[in-house]
Amino acid sequence: MTSQTIDKAGPGDGPPAGTSGATPGKGLRGHPWFTLVTVAVGVMMVALDGTIVAIANPAIGDDLDASWSDLQWITNAYFLALAVSLVTAGKLGDRFGHRQTFLIGVAGFAASSAAIGLSDGITMVVVFRVFQGLFGALLMPAALGLLRATFPAEKLNMAIGIWGMVIGASTAGGPILGGVLVEHVNWQSVFFINVPVGILAVALGVWILLDHRAENAPRSFDLLGIALLSAAMFCLVWAVIKAPEWGWGDVRTWSFIAGSLVLFAGFAFWETKVKEPLIPLGLFRSVPLSAGVVLMVLMAIAFMGGLFFVTFYLQSVHGLSPVEAGLHLLPLTGMMIVGSPLAGVMITKAGPRIPLAGGMVLTALAMYGMSTLDKGTGSAVMSVWFALLGLGLAPVMVGATEVIVGNAPLELSGVAGGLQQSAMQIGGSLGTAVLGAVMASKVDSDLPANWADAGLPPLSPEQLELAEEAVQKGVAPVPEGTPAQIAAKITDVAHDTFLSGMSLASLVAAGVAAVAVLVAFLTKRGENAEAGAGVGHI
Repeated sequence: MTSQTIDKAGPGDGPPAGTSGATPGKGLRGHPWFTLVTVAVGVMMVALDGTIVAIANPAIGDDLDASWSDLQWITNAYFLALAVSLVTAGKLGDRFGHRQTFLIGVAGFAASSAAIGLSDGITMVVVFRVFQGLFGALLMPAALGLLRATFPAEKLNMAIGIWGMVIGASTAGGPILGGVLVEHVNWQSVFFINVPVGILAVALGVWILLDHRAENAPRSFDLLGIALLSAAMFCLVWAVIKAPEWGWGDVRTWSFIAGSLVLFAGFAFWETKVKEPLIPLGLFRSVPLSAGVVLMVLMAIAFMGGLFFVTFYLQSVHGLSPVEAGLHLLPLTGMMIVGSPLAGVMITKAGPRIPLAGGMVLTALAMYGMSTLDKGTGSAVMSVWFALLGLGLAPVMVGATEVIVGNAPLELSGVAGGLQQSAMQIGGSLGTAVLGAVMASKVDSDLPANWADAGLPPLSPEQLELAEEAVQKGVAPVPEGTPAQIAAKITDVAHDTFLSGMSLASLVAAGVAAVAVLVAFLTKRGENAEAGAGVGHI
């Protein structure tokens, strides 16, 4: 059974022409491809900010006299706010319309970015990063909701493919753009660049976007459900963020994990009792939708976790600048740009199972290849593995998104978009934390023996702890004034130990990707895909 939608055009637009949501009402308003361009411009800001800011952190620390902990909060505050509020933000779009939610999200994100650039203290930077995350959460599910409602079913995969291409290219291109801006302008420009992009997205949105609302969209808010889910997500993401500092065996880590499980259980119980739940649990009766969510988590663990160490490898082991490191990742970006639209066409013709499974096979092979990287690996070999990773990720980004959103009713497309983005954020956080723990464990295990085998002077427990922290980032802990011969030995030990840790972490990521291959076979084409633009409108 499909859902009708109500198209709400702006003043003077008149009714939509014909019966298809793909037909513009007047001029360009509601045109599917221009809608795609509009939402892509807005989504690009959020995707860029996931990686571009890491390049600016050292400059921010120097300028604002920020500690290492302060700098971590610049990233953590953003991801916490984003992950906690995505599903709720998707529900807001379902209730009030995705056009309005998208426009508010874009405007708020651009304004928060400007406020960060104007901040003169680290506290204000962190506060406005929270606002960035909240507004980013508003626009991401709304973008998917607009695509779902605007495109006819036979073209939706292509649209999602291009949408995924923008996210992938922006995520991978963040370090390149960030490096250029920090080196040649200042750290504030990393945030100020969002202002003109946001103005463009708002202008296009006001001009082009047509509001589509399902006739049976929710009319009330599940406030207790929002509170329980937000608290559960916070506890889970907080535990993942703090685990590297506290340790995975620490009682605080497991207290927050246990708290999140209790809150998730309370949320699930409440959702069975409330009249209009935040997330109808019946959604998860759809095996393909549930598999799509799990697949997105596993993909993000392998991708984000594995890529985290590659940046340290390029900059610390190979001595590349941030810009040079970003350029070395261009094969990854390029294959995602090329592969995403092609994946959309393939999924439309053949269904999602084979492309998704094949994509995760390529991802597993790429992560295995990264486990073989060493100090002497040349750019050509690196490019092969990075290109293979991009080629593997493209169909997964597209296909898993279509499986999640396409298997949800139209009136819950915002919630489904929030689930998709939440899965990716949680997977990315888990990947960084879990693979970081693997790296730390391997370094802690190997460094003392490697240090002694090199004939270096013994380290005190305090010195060893500091050395291990440095080596986990590929940095050689060479004290000032160290003779060149000793410094060279320390550097060799540090890099060899780092590479052994990165190799193990990459193998774990490959294993996660291999498990995802099996999950991919549980997916299928969205049962509710035809409930979008392909049905009549009132």
